[in-house]
Amino acid sequence: MPPQQWHRPPQPRKSGMGVLGVLGAVFGSLAALFVLIVIGAVMLSSSSSSDTSTPVAIPTYEPSDEPTTRFTEDDEPSPTPTHSEEPTQQPTPTQDDEPDTTVTPPAQVTVNTSLKNNSVYRAGVLPRLSCPAGNASIFSHSQLKALIIKTGRCMDRAWKPVLEKQGFRFSPPRYAIAAQGGRGACGDYPSPGSTVPYYCPQNNTIYASTSAMARGRGNAVGYGQMITWHGGIIGMMAHEYGHHVQNLTGLMNSWWSATLDSGSQSGKLALSRRLELQANCFGAMWMRSVASSYPVSTANRSRLFWFFSNVGDHPGYPRDHGKPVNSGRWFRQGWERNKAYQCNTWMAPSSTVS
Repeated sequence: MPPQQWHRPPQPRKSGMGVLGVLGAVFGSLAALFVLIVIGAVMLSSSSSSDTSTPVAIPTYEPSDEPTTRFTEDDEPSPTPTHSEEPTQQPTPTQDDEPDTTVTPPAQVTVNTSLKNNSVYRAGVLPRLSCPAGNASIFSHSQLKALIIKTGRCMDRAWKPVLEKQGFRFSPPRYAIAAQGGRGACGDYPSPGSTVPYYCPQNNTIYASTSAMARGRGNAVGYGQMITWHGGIIGMMAHEYGHHVQNLTGLMNSWWSATLDSGSQSGKLALSRRLELQANCFGAMWMRSVASSYPVSTANRSRLFWFFSNVGDHPGYPRDHGKPVNSGRWFRQGWERNKAYQCNTWMAPSSTVS
């Protein structure tokens, strides 16, 4: 366990849900902050098992007088500290991996970047888009990587207009997708003993190992061992994209400031859970936006609900992602309530983010 006092590490990162394991995080030379990603994957006999999670009642969004941040064409939000030294063997995404999105920065605008009253909550629903997934196999690196890049571009198309409408500068994330793994700007991917992808806010890159996600590693169970349909893994990639949305909108920066200000470990973990569960909700909003073309059938929607209700914090370890029931609850929240303000975990009852 690290010391009780947590300091700002060089490269904080936010990871997706792993499976039945305690996953180490990256410790900087001054750091005591950790992000232990733990998944309590309950391997049920059938994906048709009943789901007891229910959506959460969130108040209608109303702007407040909380401090705002002004961005101009010459200014760019800096959610996380930069580091002067690049890690060795950092993968460079190929040109084919980068979304071909033309970014036009908005003129001078004022946006609210706070946790509870962020301007993103005015965004409403995501546009309904055509994003057919086809029959890609999650056990083929080339097929799964191609699907991740393709659906990532669909996520760009969905989030770009709604974020820019609210005054946020949009830029697409980059992707580093390896068959086995590698070294990223925020550390190894996946972390030792883990299977999960992660989003690194320092360079806006989503890192993932296709084999780890599909087949697992060592004692860590892979997503593909829980749900072989590719929608499970893509739902997790949508969760990582949700972290990118948090980064672009200042939510991640505000979370980080609140974490540094928190005087207790339990307080820091509670903040982490709200951040992670919000990413679940944002990810589900996107899955809903492409459901008719992906397609997500009624049966596969139920499988998604089951899947997200069976990943979460494993009992006995730091509770930084939320219980499985709340993981499923917030995924359903994004799918069923389907508006950005309904993903405001910062205003939700503590019982729903435990």
